[in-house]
Formats: sequence, structure tokens, C-alpha cells
Amino acid sequence: MSDDGQPAPGRGYRKGPVLLRGEQIPTTTSDQRLLNRPVGGASWLHDDPWRVMRIQSEFVEGFGALAEVGPAVSVFGSARTPAGSPVYEIATDVARLLVEAGYAVITGGGPGIMEAANRGAKDAGGVSIGLGIELPFEQGMNDWVDLGVNFRYFFARKTMFVKYSEGFIVLPGGFGTLDELFEALTLVQTHKVVEFPIVLVGRDHWQGLLDWIAGPLVEQGLISPADLELIQVVDTAQDAVRVVVERGVELRAAEEAATVEAAEAQQAADASGSAAGPTSREQEHAEQR
Repeated sequence: MSDDGQPAPGRGYRKGPVLLRGEQIPTTTSDQRLLNRPVGGASWLHDDPWRVMRIQSEFVEGFGALAEVGPAVSVFGSARTPAGSPVYEIATDVARLLVEAGYAVITGGGPGIMEAANRGAKDAGGVSIGLGIELPFEQGMNDWVDLGVNFRYFFARKTMFVKYSEGFIVLPGGFGTLDELFEALTLVQTHKVVEFPIVLVGRDHWQGLLDWIAGPLVEQGLISPADLELIQVVDTAQDAVRVVVERGVELRAAEEAATVEAAEAQQAADASGSAAGPTSREQEHAEQR
């Protein structure tokens, strides 16, 4: 941790594929420049369309890098968690157990919990993935990332987390971790994604948030009581991975059943069409002959 309370700096500032250090580090990020609307003038009319091309390239690069990863789980948590702390060790165990269960491990690629998970995955011989983000301080990709992709824009990075993960395991963290947690919850609640597991590790840490969700949000009708079932809370790495693995088995079984059902329905439709005799087009051709 640095003196100003920020995560400890890495070995370079990533701006897309470009590495910057020292005085070369810009004072604003790509996200800031995208979301800032200048007062007066219309330069944004010329700048923003070009940003679309850059945003498109981030999606293309991310899809290309991760398309063949296979089953994976995202692990979230604070960048400020020191190495050797109990939570750091739990994150390492989570990643190791995920690899042993056949999953790749995806993190944000930074220090703290992210480093712990990447370290656990690499030490276990699995695929260790880091999705880095351009930040206004040097953070860098941790040393245990084998496959790293750097992003300028948070929304492009978030898409990769969701698209290539079969579940989220969330350890204690701050605003960034909460943002990722509620993004996943919203997507599952609104059925924008398949109902993959969302597991919180550390009941003592999360209990206050859970009480607020189960209290005012449910009592005022802001969410359904059934929405509480979207979150699983555990205290150990073993239980966290067990929830993910069991849900993964259920999802794959459902996918296989749906595939078989679709194939049987198509076969029945083909058989029904054959029994009904020639189609009008076939009859027309027969008359012409």
C-alpha cells in the first residue's frame, strides 16, 4: 500500500497495448475523456466517433484472446489486501481448487486478492488470466498472470468477465468489488445471462450488506424475496468452489437436455412433414414435368 492509501504501484501504466512510466503517465484516463463533455465547442462531434473504433478494437482483442479459454470462474476482491493475510490465503486456495475442478481463473490482474487468485491458479498448473484496466496510478499486471488483456474502458472489461465466466466468487473488497458484484446480480436477476452462481466468501464481512438487502430492499418491495437466493454465502474456499462446481454440473445437464429436446423436436417436425405428402413447391414441379 502506498503512503496515500492507493494500491501499491506496479511496474508500468498500461494504456491499451502501450506501456508508460514516470512523466509519460497521463493525468486523465480514457474513461474520463470519454465521459467528459467539454463546456462549449463541439470537438466531441469529431473525437467520439473515433473512440468508437478504439472501443470496438478492445472487444475484438478481448474476444480473440479469451475465446478458447474453456470453463472459467472470475474471482473478485480488494486490490489492497496484503500478501500473507488470511483473506489472501483463502483467495489462493479458491483458485487452486478451481483449477483442480477444471476451471481457468479470471481476475482483474492487479495486486491483493487478484494477485492471490492468479498465484493460486498458476501454482496449481491452471490457466491464470488477468483483465487489466487503465487507472490514474501505476498498478500493472501481477506476476502470476499467464494470459493478460489490458483495457482502456471499464465496460469492455466487464463484458469479458461475464461472457467468459461460469460463476463469480467474491471476497472482501471495496467499491470496485461491489460494482462487479451488483453488475453480476443485476444481469442474473433480469435474465440477461444464465443464472450462474454468485458466491460471497466471508460471512462476517458481508453480513451487514446482506441484512440491508434482506431488510429494507425486501420490506419496501424493491426486490423480490426470491432474489435473495441469487447469492450464496460461505466461509471457506472449499465451500465456495463446491457451490460453483455443483451449479456448473446443473447448467451443463440442462444444456444437454435442451439440445436433445431440440433435436427430437426437429426430427418430429421432419417426420410430420414427410407424412403429410409433398409440399406445394414439389407439387408444382411435378405438374410442370
